[in-house]
Amino acid sequence: MRDILNRLYNRRTLLSEEAREILKDIASGKFNACQVSSFLSVFKMRAITIDELQGFRDALLELCVHIDLSPYDVIDLCGTGGDHKDTFNISTLAAFVVAGSGISVAKHGNYAVSSICGSSNVLEHLGVEFCNSEESLRRSLERANICFLHAPLFHPAMRHVAPIRRDLGVATFFNLLGPIVNPARPKAQLLGVYSLELLRLYSYLFQGEQVDYVILHSLDGYDEISLTGPFKIAGRGVERVMESGDLGLSDVRAEDIRGGRTIPEAAKIFVNVLEGRGTRAQNDVVIANAAMAIYSCRSNTALETAVAMAREALESKGALKCFKEVLR
Repeated sequence: MRDILNRLYNRRTLLSEEAREILKDIASGKFNACQVSSFLSVFKMRAITIDELQGFRDALLELCVHIDLSPYDVIDLCGTGGDHKDTFNISTLAAFVVAGSGISVAKHGNYAVSSICGSSNVLEHLGVEFCNSEESLRRSLERANICFLHAPLFHPAMRHVAPIRRDLGVATFFNLLGPIVNPARPKAQLLGVYSLELLRLYSYLFQGEQVDYVILHSLDGYDEISLTGPFKIAGRGVERVMESGDLGLSDVRAEDIRGGRTIPEAAKIFVNVLEGRGTRAQNDVVIANAAMAIYSCRSNTALETAVAMAREALESKGALKCFKEVLR
């Protein structure tokens, strides 16, 4: 690791295969916590390259617990995190809305590292039991049209890294990997990023993939459609800046979409939205992100139609029904 760190400190980058092998060595416990922490810190001081991202991703997919959900033609909705905006669990709620609209979802998620409440935190608090059994996850898809893939159960090789990430308490390049290492290998994806630089990086990455995708970034720094200002989307054959009005929705204020200060408070917002007690701002932000996910996997569906489908799934309690089925 000393040679690797010296190379990186001298502003050299890694080839894809080098990145892949280094991450496999980290996963095997070859390096101590101080060395791994130093390695992670390098990528806080400079941007990760496409080769490095590909190599790290390939290593995690090689080492993960593989699962076949291909008969269900699933989509994933996942953000990088790291935007420090402390919103409520928008993408997780949007995943249930998408499921309520009739599209199968395999949501990949984890505990929070740099925020208060991640998708795994809120779902676990509300009684969702995590597993990596293909049979159980398929059963969840059959009943609820959605299953949740708790990342630590599918990436056990990362057990050496998890405590280091928690101790650091800041977003690392592992946040960038979360959205692209779903072990179900979904054929459609909505991916939120916290910067335009990352939007370009993922665009390059997905160009070589057989995936229907939309990558999005709110220009004021959110890794999701926040409706607090313009946002940019990039997909196969599309790249444009949009505003709330393009979705038939209104702007909201940042304070209107903040999450709770504790996991129980975040869970209360989560349930309120599903049960029809969310505020207009909360509902609209969830609808906006769910609609973009619907659009990403049904490119022949107009955005206006996708918004209507998402609104119907939320207001008819279809999303709530999916959530209750997951708890069953």
